[in-house]
Amino acid sequence: VLVELPLEPWEAALGTKVAVPTLGGTVELTIPAGAQSAQKLRLRGRGLPGSPAGDQIVSIKLVTPAADSAAARAAYERMKHELNFDARANWPQL
Repeated sequence: VLVELPLEPWEAALGTKVAVPTLGGTVELTIPAGAQSAQKLRLRGRGLPGSPAGDQIVSIKLVTPAADSAAARAAYERMKHELNFDARANWPQL
C-alpha cells in the first residue's frame, strides 16, 4: 500500500508528527528533520492484512506555498538571501 503525504516545507525541514490514514486506522508518523520530497517511509504491518501483514509506504511530497502576496514574496526573498542553499550543487554538469 502506497500513500502520498503532502508536507509543508517547514515540516520537512524541522521534522514533525503527522496523522496518516492506514487500512487499520490512523497512525501517527514521525517525519525526521531534513525529510526530502519523494523520500519513502515504511509503516511496518500497516498495509494489506495477511500473515504477516504487509507494509504501507508513505511517500513525501513537499508542497510550497505560493508567493501570491507581498509578505509571501518577502519571506521567500529572505530565505533566498539568508539560507546558504543550492539545490543543484551536486547536479551533474554536462
